[in-house]
Amino acid sequence: MRWRSVLKALPTVVLVVDIVIRVVSVAAVPRNRKPSSAMAWLTAIFVAPIPGSLLFGLIGSSKLPRDRREKQREINQRILDGTAGLDTKAATVETEPPWFGSVVKLNRTLGSMPLSPGNTAELLPDYRASIEAMTAAVDEAERYVHVEFYIFTRDETTFPFFDALKRAHDRGVQVRVLYDHWATIRNPQGRVTRRWLREAGLNFEEMLPFHPTKGMWRRPDLRNHRKIVVVDGDVAFTGSQNMTDPSYNKRGNIKRGLQWKDLMVRLDGPGAVGLNALFLTDWYSETDELPVVDDLEAPVERRTGPDAIECQVVPSGPGFDGENNLRLFNALVYGAQEKLIIASPYFVPDDSMLYAITTAAERGVDVQLFACEVADQFLVYHAQRSYYETLLRSGVRIFLYEKPIVLHSKHFTVDDDVAVVGSSNMDMRSFSLNFEVSLLVRGAHFVERLRAVEDDYRSKSREVHLDEWLTRPAAIQVVDNVARLTAAVQ
Repeated sequence: MRWRSVLKALPTVVLVVDIVIRVVSVAAVPRNRKPSSAMAWLTAIFVAPIPGSLLFGLIGSSKLPRDRREKQREINQRILDGTAGLDTKAATVETEPPWFGSVVKLNRTLGSMPLSPGNTAELLPDYRASIEAMTAAVDEAERYVHVEFYIFTRDETTFPFFDALKRAHDRGVQVRVLYDHWATIRNPQGRVTRRWLREAGLNFEEMLPFHPTKGMWRRPDLRNHRKIVVVDGDVAFTGSQNMTDPSYNKRGNIKRGLQWKDLMVRLDGPGAVGLNALFLTDWYSETDELPVVDDLEAPVERRTGPDAIECQVVPSGPGFDGENNLRLFNALVYGAQEKLIIASPYFVPDDSMLYAITTAAERGVDVQLFACEVADQFLVYHAQRSYYETLLRSGVRIFLYEKPIVLHSKHFTVDDDVAVVGSSNMDMRSFSLNFEVSLLVRGAHFVERLRAVEDDYRSKSREVHLDEWLTRPAAIQVVDNVARLTAAVQ
C-alpha cells in the first residue's frame, strides 16, 4: 500500500523537481558567465533538467577550490614584491610599437610577471632535436632542474631525457618534476613512467589529481597544459611540445601514421626566472612546499647584441580571476597593423577573439591562420572548421598543414618585431579551463626566424579558398555546425 502511494505521488514530485531546477537554473547559470555559454547550459538543462543540472554541477564551474586560488594570489604577491623595480625597458624602446607598453602593463596586472630585457632565444622546430637540446641542458645542470609537462612519458623517444634527469639526480642536482595527472596516466606509457620515477628516486608530483574520496574536489576536466624546463635559473625551455613520442604512443595514432609537429624555445637570460617562478607556483600548489625565494631573486646575466630580446612570461588558467591569455591575444590582434600570422591546432575562438581577427583582416591586415588538415580530436576538429567560412569571407587566409602530420605548434607573429610562443591553443578550453603559459617576445631577429618557420609551414600546407569550402558535403557541414555548439558548454 505504501509503495502504491509513493508511485502515485512520483509524477508530482518529478514535476515539482523539474520546475524547481528550471527556475533555479535561470537565476544561477548566467551569473558571471558569457551569454553564449549561459544559453548553451540553459538549453541543456531545459531539454533534460535532471541530467543537465547534474552535468552543470560537475563541470559548470571552472573555479579552483578556494585554498588553491589563495595560493595563486599569495604567489602573485610574492612575485610582485620580488620583482619590484624590474619593469625596465631596453635601449630600443623608441622602436617599439606604440601599443606595446600597454600590453606589457596588462600582462603585469593580470599575471604579475615583469618584462625582462637582455635575453637570447633559440627556436626548436624539430621534435627530436628539441628533446636533444633539453637533454644537453640537463646534463650541464649544477644546482637544480625543474621539469613540468602536460604529458610526461618515458618511451623510446624520450629515454635520453629521462636518463639525463637520473644522472643529474645521482650527481646531487635537485630535480623536481611535475606532470598533469590525468593526461599522463591515461597515456599507454603513463603508469610505467610513474613507476620508473619512483624507482629512480626522483622528486615528482602529479598536478591536479582528482580524488573526491580524499577531499580533492574540483571540476574534473581542469588540466595543467604547461610545458616548462628550467636549468639553474638562467636557461629555460617552453612551447607546445610534450615530453613523449611524437605519436603519443597511442595505437590509433600509430595506425593512422599521425605524428605531432611542435615548436619549443630555448630561453637564456632573465626571462628564465619568470618560467621558474611559474614552475614554483605550480609546485607550491601541489605540495604546500614554499618556493625558494632566492631562485626568484638571484641576479641573472643580461645578454646583449643584435639578437637580444625582451620577453614576458604570461601565465593563465583557473587560478587567475581573468582569462589572461585571451586578453593578451585580443590586445595583440587589435594592435597588428600590417601582418598577423597564427598557428593553432585547435582553433575554436570565443566571440571576442573571432571579432578581433576578422576585424583585423577587414581593416587591411594580412591575416593568416595555420591549422591541421587532420586532427586527433573529433569534436574540436569539426568545431574549428565551422569558423572557416566566416574567416574566409573577412579575408583571412587559411592554410591546412599536410596530413598525417598534426601541426601542434602554438604561436603567432605581429608585424615585424612582436611574437607569442607557448602552450595555449586559441580555443575556449585554453582560455578558461587549462593552466597555460605564453611567452611574449619583442625582437625583430626573433620574429624573422619565426617567420622562416611559418614559411616552412606554408610550403607544406594547402590553402583553403571560400568557393571550395562552400562546396564541401552538406553532411559534413551539419557535423561541423553541431560540433560548434559543444564549444560553448563550459
